[in-house]
Amino acid sequence: MPEVPALFSRAGEKATRRVLEFFTAQIRNPNTRFAYGRAVGRFAAWCDEHGVGIEQLEPMIVAGYVEHLGQHVATPSVKQHLAAIRMLFDYLVIGQVMPFNPAASVRGPKYVVKKGKTPVLQAGEARELLDAIDTRTIAGLRDRALIGVMVYSFARVSAVVGMDVEDYYPQGKRWWLRFHEKGSKEHAVPVHHNAEQYLDEYLAVAGIGDTSQIPLFRSLDRHRQLTDRRVHRNEVLEMVKRRARAADLPDNIGCHTWRATGITAYLTNGGALETAQAIAGHESPRTTKLYDRTSDEVTLDEIEKIVI
Repeated sequence: MPEVPALFSRAGEKATRRVLEFFTAQIRNPNTRFAYGRAVGRFAAWCDEHGVGIEQLEPMIVAGYVEHLGQHVATPSVKQHLAAIRMLFDYLVIGQVMPFNPAASVRGPKYVVKKGKTPVLQAGEARELLDAIDTRTIAGLRDRALIGVMVYSFARVSAVVGMDVEDYYPQGKRWWLRFHEKGSKEHAVPVHHNAEQYLDEYLAVAGIGDTSQIPLFRSLDRHRQLTDRRVHRNEVLEMVKRRARAADLPDNIGCHTWRATGITAYLTNGGALETAQAIAGHESPRTTKLYDRTSDEVTLDEIEKIVI
């Protein structure tokens, strides 16, 4: 959020400073900061359009905004926006800028998810995509290693691109991967033998295996050579879609597809849900279950029994 919305700046220097502190000191994750900043900015703009000042805010007004927002964005987005507004106002109440939180009693729309919407590849499709990558180039070696880490460790793309060379390390007889997750949490998993091969071949050609505190996965310049800059998650998304098109796979595949594909393949082969949860670093097994598509094929078989 580049500047404090007028809804808060009009309330004085104390309110302005408190809002800035919320987004700089309270929200540490840059992705969360961006999402919450967008949500608060949209709410403030709506208040300005309706001539509502901060001193006039009450639950009915916030509820009216939530109702309005629900007509334009999906339910999960509404819930995220309400969470951002509620959290900010809590911070303003604690800082004695407001006497009460006008969003505290406002309920968001009910939303129950039993299965995620992330596209998932069959094991054979994932194998075809990986095998189709031309590994005679450093770009191909990097891309195969990056995708391999995502699918074989169930890792989030943000955690993968945040890795340094030292986050791929030996422990005992095995090599491990260390991910830096949300909330400054560290999460380590042993490396699958395929991912280990991909990483070793990439590091050998890249010539960065002997260093430590430098980005593991780097961006490419216009000559398709590695730079010193850490690859951005948006670059990874573009790469994944390009690789999917080259393998004649659907273009709705994204980075999260590899997380869901790995979890589904693991569970299909008899893996335990609790272990998949531990590998993925999920707080709850319900979250892990959202990535499980092992029942899709069974459901389709049952539907095909409807012979007309």
